[in-house]
Amino acid sequence: MTNGNSFKTALAERRAQIGLWLSMGEPYLAEVSATAGFDWVLVDGEHAPNDVRSMLAALQAIEPYRSQAVVRAVNGDTALIKQLLDIGAKTLLIPMVDTAEQARQLVAATRYPPAGIRGVGSAVGRASRWSARNEYLDVADAETCLLVQAESVTALKNLQAICDVDGVHGVFIGPADLAASMGYRGRANDPQVQAAIEQAIRTIVASGKAAGILTVDTAQARRYLELGCTFVAVGVDVLLYAGAARRLAAEFIAPASR
Repeated sequence: MTNGNSFKTALAERRAQIGLWLSMGEPYLAEVSATAGFDWVLVDGEHAPNDVRSMLAALQAIEPYRSQAVVRAVNGDTALIKQLLDIGAKTLLIPMVDTAEQARQLVAATRYPPAGIRGVGSAVGRASRWSARNEYLDVADAETCLLVQAESVTALKNLQAICDVDGVHGVFIGPADLAASMGYRGRANDPQVQAAIEQAIRTIVASGKAAGILTVDTAQARRYLELGCTFVAVGVDVLLYAGAARRLAAEFIAPASR
């Protein structure tokens, strides 16, 4: 029986998945992005102006297309995870995970009893198609994909233990926060930071878990893929728009007027 989550299956099979970050906070733009053909698109609830309702709208907008939705929660709150799963998120990315104990708590939050502590209310939720999926309770745990973010010196010290947690399917390296934690705030491309990232990727891959990262540098993205990363985001919607808009303005408007 398949797990009902093609993104999770691709990671397990170590097939590289190329993604786009969605920070606009607009379901209309989420749908436009989903038509581009990326393997996955991330609906950001940490640094973008999204709440549960707008993330629901984004999931609905993305669903008709081949891109698979990954939802990043603002934090690892158990009640929030329950809401996100109930609205139909199958793959979650949880930021700021520093220890194996945190990772175990997140795994528990994504699983129904007796394996976990997820509240049972899917009968009235989109995840079960409002009870049309009468098998949902039996397959939900298997189709859920949990990705955790390692983005601090502490997380890297505990990285092997985090990777060893059963139920964590992938670890995402957060370059900006990691750089700040290492004393290189705003300088994620510093050689020391990049060396730490590359070593972390090797550790994750060697553990058998999927490694992920975000970069808008094409050469860097290819390097991470060569190292074995299997989910790599290569752009951010709001930055793509901002860059295109600024270039267009520059063609017609003098710098002093902008």
